[in-house]
Amino acid sequence: MSVPAILCIGAVQWDLIGHTADPMPAGADLPGRVSRMPGGVAFNIAQALAREGLTVALLATVGTDAEGEGLVRAGMALGLDMRFLHRGGATDLYLALEAEGALVGAVADARALEEAGEAVLEPLRDGRLATEALPFAGTAVIDGNLPEPVLSGLAASALLARADLRLAPASPAKAPRLAPLLAHPCAVLHLNRAEAAAICGADFPTSLAAAESLLARGVARVLVTDGALPATDGCARRGLLQACPPAVSCRRATGAGDAFLAAHLAAEHRGAGREAALAAALAAAAALVSGDDIS
Repeated sequence: MSVPAILCIGAVQWDLIGHTADPMPAGADLPGRVSRMPGGVAFNIAQALAREGLTVALLATVGTDAEGEGLVRAGMALGLDMRFLHRGGATDLYLALEAEGALVGAVADARALEEAGEAVLEPLRDGRLATEALPFAGTAVIDGNLPEPVLSGLAASALLARADLRLAPASPAKAPRLAPLLAHPCAVLHLNRAEAAAICGADFPTSLAAAESLLARGVARVLVTDGALPATDGCARRGLLQACPPAVSCRRATGAGDAFLAAHLAAEHRGAGREAALAAALAAAAALVSGDDIS
């Protein structure tokens, strides 16, 4: 069985997102539009990488219901390797409301992923992708939707000891779950300033301050975004680099971090340097929030 170059491990679900261009106070009922699309951090990143011509497989859980079958078909149509999915239960769902291009609030129903637990990682143990004795040596993107015990067990095992890790917190509430993986020598942590604050237990005035704090905690490399303000690429060996995102009008919010990570990873796979990779990632996130890349 061929082994893909990149694994995306985490959430695969249906995203149901309500968009309105008007301010949304509590209790408001406003005109707008509702989008239903395949999503989840792992899926979003995987499909963006596939568009860049990279070979990507998903390690996730998808229900055996009609919604799950729809997600499998959608992934295959995008060129994703869906062979390693864990199947069972009802398919997960993400519900969000966006107003004036910003996230008002969201609820992630990730019961299937939570209940699957370690079963999601079985292809890394049973020889299909790797074993404890022969760890996976490609790139693994891991998102914070995975249950904390799964992430802790993954950090303690040898399954990804040789892998290039890309870590995506998924939200400030879930960011601390990734703590066991932050000391991996090949981990690159992609997050925003609010997620950095959640991990460090401290507020930061800038992405630069957040990156410096995470490097001081032993993270090998970190990329911190801050909306329309400068982003920072901090590397323990090569220092700090900053860049400003393109100025755009924000029409949506969900998925910007996923677009950033995927574009950055794809650029580095093509051999781009730090400055070029950071610029490509910021451009991809800006295209998504401006609505230029609405799926």
